[in-house]
Amino acid sequence: MNKKISTALRELMPALKNKKYFNYGGQGPLPKPSLEAITASWQKIQELGPFTNQVWPYIASEMQATREQLATICGVPSNRLALTENVTSGCVLPLWGLPFTSGERLLISDCEHPGVVYACRELARRKQLTIDILPLKNLRFGADKQKDTEQAVLSTLEKVLHPNTKLVVLSHILWNTGQIISISAIAQKLSKHQNKPYLLVDGAQSFGQIPIKETVSKADIYAFTGHKWACGPEGLGAVVLSQRVLREANPTLIGWRTLKHEGCTQVTDSEPFHLDSRRFEVATSCVPLLAGLRCSLELLEKESNEIERLEKIQYLSTVLWTELLNLNKAKPILKGPPPTGLVSFSVLQRNSTKKIVKLLGKENLWIRDIEDPVCLRACLHVTSTSEEIFSLVGAIKRLIEVN
Repeated sequence: MNKKISTALRELMPALKNKKYFNYGGQGPLPKPSLEAITASWQKIQELGPFTNQVWPYIASEMQATREQLATICGVPSNRLALTENVTSGCVLPLWGLPFTSGERLLISDCEHPGVVYACRELARRKQLTIDILPLKNLRFGADKQKDTEQAVLSTLEKVLHPNTKLVVLSHILWNTGQIISISAIAQKLSKHQNKPYLLVDGAQSFGQIPIKETVSKADIYAFTGHKWACGPEGLGAVVLSQRVLREANPTLIGWRTLKHEGCTQVTDSEPFHLDSRRFEVATSCVPLLAGLRCSLELLEKESNEIERLEKIQYLSTVLWTELLNLNKAKPILKGPPPTGLVSFSVLQRNSTKKIVKLLGKENLWIRDIEDPVCLRACLHVTSTSEEIFSLVGAIKRLIEVN
């Protein structure tokens, strides 16, 4: 493996020139060429006129080019991919359009993001549904035991699935522990369930970090964002929908992009909405962001392919995990080397995790705290370096071992 593949891309990221950054799982730094692509798009729109006959073909081509690029990465036809603003809207808009009946049940893992969790709770309240919990938080295998992880998840799933389960909500990568969940194995299990539950997958931590085509093909709803591991601009994401969802789900938040005939309110068509993924797009979005995300994805691919990137990420996360093992008052969450770039660890001392984050920030070392389980999380990407890792570990050691 080439351990220096990140050099060229790293040099294009202004945010990495004055800090040691470990928050890719929150937001990735934007490369300068991507920022320039956004600016050029803004300028193009203004030159054409922000609301003229000349600008609409440009906007349509930008949306279609981005839709096709993302669909290729996901391995699906472009008509199954809707452009969104973020992961939450990608999950919630189609979720709320699914047909539910009072008394049915939703199964949600205990490692889902609060935005999705509370959307499901409100849905359950309005539709008289019951929420069950799939416990995954204490699943702590490393990359060397992914098969054990899969078997443990399936065993737990077997115990909590109910005959009335209608929807299962999971993350491809757990945002708090970094564990990869075998969505394909779960989908196979659900296909044999009498109720054929829908499978909603949160891909916030997977897109741009690991290969996702196989998983996307097994999910009914697979939502992701471009501003984390893809290092694109915030405010742009996408969701891939199964043919089943496109047949059975109704639009929830309706705007002109949802409609077949956007300018007419007198259409007699009994089905006024697009029949493809666009039925879950809404209205005006920030068009220049599209050029920025495409540029970031092209830069990542230019550096290396997705398999090589994952190998580099796993190498770096293993370095950090190993260094943390050698500290007296820190303990990695996972028992084995992390399968992803998310490295979570607990600390055994009097300072709170939030205080540690602030103290590290004063040294220009940026990680984050997680509330459940209570721990700290550092994220390694292909643009990370061993030097950054050793600086982080040294600072953590000084902070936690003096007490």
